[in-house]
Amino acid sequence: MGAGICRLPFFGKMGIVEAKDLVFEYIRRDKDGEVDGITRAVDDIDLSVKQGEFIAILGHNGSGKSTLAKHLNAILYPTGGVVYVDGKDTSDPDNIWDVRMTTGMVFQNPDNQIIGQIVEEDVGFGPENLGIETKEIWERVIESLKVTGMYDYRKHSPRKLSGGQKQRVAIAGVVAMHPKCIVLDEPTAMLDPKGRREVIRAVRALNMVEGITVILITHYMEEAINADRIYVMDAGKIVMHGTPKEIFSRVEDLKAIRLSVPQVTELAWELKQAGLNLPDGILSEEELVNEICRLL
Repeated sequence: MGAGICRLPFFGKMGIVEAKDLVFEYIRRDKDGEVDGITRAVDDIDLSVKQGEFIAILGHNGSGKSTLAKHLNAILYPTGGVVYVDGKDTSDPDNIWDVRMTTGMVFQNPDNQIIGQIVEEDVGFGPENLGIETKEIWERVIESLKVTGMYDYRKHSPRKLSGGQKQRVAIAGVVAMHPKCIVLDEPTAMLDPKGRREVIRAVRALNMVEGITVILITHYMEEAINADRIYVMDAGKIVMHGTPKEIFSRVEDLKAIRLSVPQVTELAWELKQAGLNLPDGILSEEELVNEICRLL
């Protein structure tokens, strides 16, 4: 079965993030600045995210996932359709402040978000700009650094931290703003495997312990294993939607749109192709070992 377009219902009761018939187009220009055509980067997307969910959005480069992410924080506005964040239309200029307070953004390069000379000063920058009282700012700084595992580095210079540590400081700075939702746009793309694990552990803690809604944009399949739901994008459209087990059971469909699956899922799939009676959508080494032991 091919990866056909997945049309999703638009729920009557709004979640923390809702998109309906979302379209975003941009004008292409040639080297002389003349209009060379129009590209539809996001094409008729429906999306519904409930408070407290952990959502992963997957797709290869150019699939539209980062463009979609920028709509959830009112960095971009729809060409067509509508996006609501906590019930507020992101296209309404009067809602921009509330939208950006509700949905914090973390980008690929943490250096672009870190401005302080000391970690704790950097994390406190956002709340200070909100006019929060000094006592509460420091409470938020301590809370945010602890939940991201960076409290012991509070007196360090951010510039001397590793990539994974810098990204956790950037996340702590967003958490200190007390958003209901955090959108992470490929936050581990510039990190080594150790840094990626550090960041994803921190993100999962925010979701599981603090109850913050997480929307993770990534092309690393392993990072999506623990999501509640996965959306898969291709050519600006959502082409698959389901639980991690449901999505990663469709190995051939994912390969058809130039995506991989977690390594253990790939191994299990290849063993099944070789004749072992294994179930689809194996997501962990423990699960694979148990299934092989069952066969033996």
